[in-house]
Amino acid sequence: MKPVKWISLIGGVAAVALAWTAAGQAETVLRVSSWAPPTHGINAVVWPTWGKWIEEATQGRVKIKVEYGLGSPPAQPDLIRDGVADVSWIFHGYNPGRFLLTQVVELPGLGTSAEAASVAYWRVYEKYLAVANEHKGLKVIGLTSHGPGIIHTKKPINSLADLKGLKIRIGGGVSGAVGKALGVVGVQVPAPKVYETLAQGVADGVFMPMETKKSFRLKEVTPYSLVMPGGLYYGSFAFIMNPARFASLSKQDQDAILSVSGEKLSRLAGKMWDDADKEGLADAKAAGNTITIADEAMTKRYYEMVAPIETKWLNAASAMGIDASAALRELRRIARSY
Repeated sequence: MKPVKWISLIGGVAAVALAWTAAGQAETVLRVSSWAPPTHGINAVVWPTWGKWIEEATQGRVKIKVEYGLGSPPAQPDLIRDGVADVSWIFHGYNPGRFLLTQVVELPGLGTSAEAASVAYWRVYEKYLAVANEHKGLKVIGLTSHGPGIIHTKKPINSLADLKGLKIRIGGGVSGAVGKALGVVGVQVPAPKVYETLAQGVADGVFMPMETKKSFRLKEVTPYSLVMPGGLYYGSFAFIMNPARFASLSKQDQDAILSVSGEKLSRLAGKMWDDADKEGLADAKAAGNTITIADEAMTKRYYEMVAPIETKWLNAASAMGIDASAALRELRRIARSY
């Protein structure tokens, strides 16, 4: 009987050890730093969906936890690089001089949905841009672009000349270059501060996508919107992860996370932006906002004014050793045929 008891005891210890191991795996939590309002689509749709995908792909071994207030929007790249959190999303334009190639998706006139732009962006990034390692110290797990940028103002804009000298909040990147071409006085504040900036009269308007009419309540402070056919500009974002945290996971879980990231995560985010734009437009109209589409003459003049932005990007990207013309051409082909 004694040997049997001894074997039973060993079996019991082994079972407890396995239980502890399984529990430890189930409790792997990735801390996600986020900065837009909790009701914003990234926080209300993208993170929860991606988190569910991760739990399913890892059979419950890995989960995510979204946290707010860990750092300002511009601080997110360094916050993740330094391991303050494991995952975040960044707007490249908040870090001027740090990212250039990412502007490939931001250039005026793409003329597609955010979903199409995001899928094209990820594919072009993998094929042409990743080698430049602009996100040094970060692991890029997805890329996205919001929908077409819109001119939202307190007063109606009847011609592009009306914009000259106006104080307009711009987010950086190509939107900043567009503002300069149009002669506006740029006001740079992160997205969460836009409503306050406009309400206090610090700015006369803002360049942002239509979704912000609802997500940032711009319908209340900028009742006039001017839509540029083809897109005034687009906006580049990345989903990033701390490389050391990623490396600390098992190969099985690394593969599982990657299987629900990349193009799949990019597509999810792009669709969210499109859905949010539709909601923002409906919200603006319900609030009595005036939505105007630029006429043919204004549209032609706009693209003449911003043409040097594309040329400048092509030259700068080529100087970094990238086949910039091919990358831009392919992004537009994929997006427009999506």
